[in-house]
Amino acid sequence: MGTTLNSLPGIASLFPAAGSGGTTSSLLGVIFNSGTTGATLGTSNPITALNNAEQNQTQDIKATAAEPAVARAIASFTTAVKSATSPQQLLSNPTVMQVLLTANGLADQIPYTALAQKTLLSNVNNSNSLANQLTDTRWKPVVKTYDFANKGLSVIQNPSVISTIANGYAEVTWRSSLDRTTPGLSNALDFLANASGATNVDQILGDPVLRSVVTTTLGIPLQIAFQPLEAQQKAITSQLDISKLQDPKFVQQFAQRYLIAMAQQSAGSNTSQPSLSALAVQAQGLVV
Repeated sequence: MGTTLNSLPGIASLFPAAGSGGTTSSLLGVIFNSGTTGATLGTSNPITALNNAEQNQTQDIKATAAEPAVARAIASFTTAVKSATSPQQLLSNPTVMQVLLTANGLADQIPYTALAQKTLLSNVNNSNSLANQLTDTRWKPVVKTYDFANKGLSVIQNPSVISTIANGYAEVTWRSSLDRTTPGLSNALDFLANASGATNVDQILGDPVLRSVVTTTLGIPLQIAFQPLEAQQKAITSQLDISKLQDPKFVQQFAQRYLIAMAQQSAGSNTSQPSLSALAVQAQGLVV
């Protein structure tokens, strides 16, 4: 279960509870109330949305898997995998690539079909293989998991693996749908699940989701991507103690800060409202 906003150190004094001090709602409750006048920062309180997503994840994913379009994609994927005669033939199937890449956190690579196929078919045991040459660190563990180059179809045709991929596809589809009401929520959930696996700055820079969450939360501009690698590394390590990503409480608070920042970006600048990011940083005492 996620940490609630008012349970964070010092937060309660900044966002009073309903009924306290003559007010009927917290500051966040007012800002994210769709009925308020003026600019708003989104259609839902991002902290509440994160907590609800974590609490209802299992049932929501099950409901997503039952949606017609998702169910059809999973059924088509399952049939294709079971009837495949070679990795090359399997990976030439657009639906297979859609489900497989989405389930493994590589949905953004679906348009790059040729590169995706070559990477998945490369031999991870060869240091010169494509899987080991790409700077995107997401590819190597995926290639290693299925190991098409050395194990053919034996891994992916395992019924338990097929089930895991199908569930993963439904989960990612569900997460993506959350962004329509709470910008960045799918990234926040990915960050909560994977942040502890990042033990150095290069792993953050090499993973699009971790990179987005960290740079957005720390206020690092997108233009940093055009700077030398050393400059990008320093921009993060000068503000973030990466070892803290092993602390679940810190990761939860960091994800909350990210969602607040995303809500502000979605709304655009509004000088009449307080800076929620600044308030959150001050209240949480996160000197990262």
